[in-house]
Amino acid sequence: MALLVSLPLVALALLTVWLQDGANPFYVAERVGVGGRRFWLLKIRTMVPNAADSAVDTTVAGDPRVTVAGRWIRAGKLDELPQFLHVLTGRMSLVGPRPNVPREVALYTAEEQRLLSVRPGITDLASVVFADLAEALQGAHDPNIAYNQLVRPWKNRLALWYLGQASAKLDLLTIFYTLTVSTSRRWTLQRISNLLRERGAEAELCRFVLREDPLRPMPPPGTSRIVTTRSPR
Repeated sequence: MALLVSLPLVALALLTVWLQDGANPFYVAERVGVGGRRFWLLKIRTMVPNAADSAVDTTVAGDPRVTVAGRWIRAGKLDELPQFLHVLTGRMSLVGPRPNVPREVALYTAEEQRLLSVRPGITDLASVVFADLAEALQGAHDPNIAYNQLVRPWKNRLALWYLGQASAKLDLLTIFYTLTVSTSRRWTLQRISNLLRERGAEAELCRFVLREDPLRPMPPPGTSRIVTTRSPR
């Protein structure tokens, strides 16, 4: 049903990308799924062709690789719509930890490896809490390191919390919050904070999802070390 409903938007976005530069409007990139198995993730291309060659996996506001058409496609999250195909084929779920690139997964701690025990999702609570990811990391000297220091610790803590709480009700709430965050951000984050508190999450995590405090370097789950390099140890 989602594929059918979103088809006109997908077609419009693909046409816009193709008219802009005449290149393939699809973007296919390797991601790590359940059990550590790799698969090819399908998205609508929002960057210049061959942008992945830069090895910069985190996009920040003002990134010159993002095209004019790509900006409005990203704003509406239209680039993610083709991933409903992956749900249909069983590679992904509607809700679950977002699939990451192999070079990021190679940095995972033993605790974070637990995220590979479930199918990755199109959305999750971290996607809602970090809906402003590009703006939050704007101006970072090294976007990849900034992501690992400022975002990954909280993103994966939320994903690990989800593993212990997963249910149809929580999935439906996550989908609902994914839809409301673009128009009612503060209301949505407050509801997520309340949800975590009601289900016994740590006070620190409940406070963080409000996103009222500035981001600061933190170690990822399962270690006391703050990431300073993406070279696997």
